[in-house]
Amino acid sequence: MKILESAPSRYDKGIRILTLGRLDDAYNRLTSYIKSGQKVLDLGCGTGTLTIKAAQKSAKVKGIDVNWQMLEIARKRTIKANLTENIELYEMGVAELGSEESESYDVVMSGLCFSELTENELVYTLKEVRRILKPDGLLLIADEVRPTSIFKKVLSWLIRFPLLIITYLITQTTSSAVNNLPTRVEEAGLLIESIRLNKMGNFIELVGRKA
Repeated sequence: MKILESAPSRYDKGIRILTLGRLDDAYNRLTSYIKSGQKVLDLGCGTGTLTIKAAQKSAKVKGIDVNWQMLEIARKRTIKANLTENIELYEMGVAELGSEESESYDVVMSGLCFSELTENELVYTLKEVRRILKPDGLLLIADEVRPTSIFKKVLSWLIRFPLLIITYLITQTTSSAVNNLPTRVEEAGLLIESIRLNKMGNFIELVGRKA
């Protein structure tokens, strides 16, 4: 979801509009899988909302994002939440995941990051996620996806179109959605533990596991 790259201070407002406020609950459900002391990587951490929720579980979290302005907001939030000992933030993108050690993370998570990636980036990222996850490690995803049925695709477009216009007026950018995300995850060699879709089938919470 390419939102607020040009205006990071308005990121969360744009997110809440476009996701109809469902994101906080989704993040709470995903981070319920995280345990104390685990090593976690947050892809495209943005302003740090998901990062902080994971760190509040007493996990050690590394958040990465290519937008330094987003990271500055995340750093301020980290300090305010008194979680500086649990969170490290780095200006880097998924193209640099090759620098991470194999089987070094208990959890890799992503909130609205995969919808920002190109086709090649998505394939590469999922491949690297499997490599850097420890055996039995988890992949946690909350993101926009394309509905599978034609009816829901049309209905989703009709509902989302005005939201996209409002979001664009606030953020000067728009968004995209991932096609066949569960299939992509399985093709990368990860097992699907659970999938939760909203009624429109355009927002997914996915839990994958490295066998």
